[in-house]
Amino acid sequence: MADFSVAARLNALPITALHRKATMVIGIGFFFDLYESFLSGILAVTLTEELGGSATAKKLLLASVYVGSFFGALIMSRVADRIGRRTAFLATLAVYSVFSLLGAFSNSVELLIVARFLAGVGIGAELPLGAVYLADLLPSAVRGRFVALAFTVGFCGMPVAGFAGMALAPAAPLGIAGWRWLLGAGAVGAVLIWFLRRTLPESPRWLESVGRQAEADEATRRFERLAGDRAREPVELEPERERLSLRQLFAGQWRKRTVMLWIFHVFQTVGYYGFGTMVPLVLQQKGFEVTSTLTYTALSYLGYPVGSLLSVPIMERGERKWLVCGGALAMIAFGLAFGFTTSAVLIAVFGFCYTLSSNVFSNAYHAYEVEIFPTSVRATAAGSAYSISRLTNAAMPFLLVPVLDLAGSASLFAVIVAAMVLVIVDVAVLGPRTTGRSLESISYSGR
Repeated sequence: MADFSVAARLNALPITALHRKATMVIGIGFFFDLYESFLSGILAVTLTEELGGSATAKKLLLASVYVGSFFGALIMSRVADRIGRRTAFLATLAVYSVFSLLGAFSNSVELLIVARFLAGVGIGAELPLGAVYLADLLPSAVRGRFVALAFTVGFCGMPVAGFAGMALAPAAPLGIAGWRWLLGAGAVGAVLIWFLRRTLPESPRWLESVGRQAEADEATRRFERLAGDRAREPVELEPERERLSLRQLFAGQWRKRTVMLWIFHVFQTVGYYGFGTMVPLVLQQKGFEVTSTLTYTALSYLGYPVGSLLSVPIMERGERKWLVCGGALAMIAFGLAFGFTTSAVLIAVFGFCYTLSSNVFSNAYHAYEVEIFPTSVRATAAGSAYSISRLTNAAMPFLLVPVLDLAGSASLFAVIVAAMVLVIVDVAVLGPRTTGRSLESISYSGR
């Protein structure tokens, strides 16, 4: 085995207990990222009444975690390519847990906004870094499926945020306001995940890419020992030709993929997170009380883990880029239906269907975006593009709330539809094929 490259040896492996452990541990980290992100809309509905604050403060509260996530994704993704995937995601969890706990003890909207911003810095790179790490480890034949499994675990954080908000936001267990429990739970969970992640190996592909061959060999042997005689004979792959710099992402054959991914993240955010964070405000605008709003929001959020689970068996059955486009098309249909209906039952049904289809879309693109660049810049390319989505998310309250207030929910969803149409065109025209192919063959193919 040692005569072959690390990439060839990893692709020859069956799924082992260590692959499954890594998938689960990364997935639980995703859980707290998505829990944190979707807590914003719930906090905006309930919190300003207790701590006070203007309409601008509500928008800043919605935006703060996303602005922090922009900086976190931009910085920590580069760190992951320079000093290691494992080191980077341990650092992100540590920062998130400290400042999420600080947020729980905030006594003013201003302090809470600052704490949410800094927690966002910690957790901003969690999704792209976790997906990059799993892509580095997993055999090409099951890469998409296991990334989808990790996100399925993660997406349970959305309905948990919804139902926990419904139960705790109006309450004060032990005399402590419910929103403080919501933030504190995220901080404690992140600490537990930090200890679990310390037991995971560094990415063998990354170790090989920086010349740490002995460590790469030992990390790969850890998987091979678990596989035993189930491992196939490796088939040598074309090695990575060079370590790319950040500047090279905007030159030659990489320019089209970089531009595609940046355009994608500007607009997918409007459809995906725009719905999740704006639903509580949309329901308020439709005339529902806070308690009913939180109930319907929680029911809508159930679609996230269900859609993610449904994506698992189809991730390897068709080309990933077309799965992304198909998910976006379903989001358009259900988003328009949700925007126009006033029936409580249909609101719950269309909200559930929208979130279900959005997570087929989400799982496909999270697997897709970490497949199309070489190991040396994989985290930087995916993380920098993802950081743009965080910035778009931060701007959305200032763009979408006025649309909702001035023109109503139908106009809001028309904006979302337009964004998703641009996403479909972008990926269909510029995106390469990836399903079932080795990372190395994808990296240096123009198709």
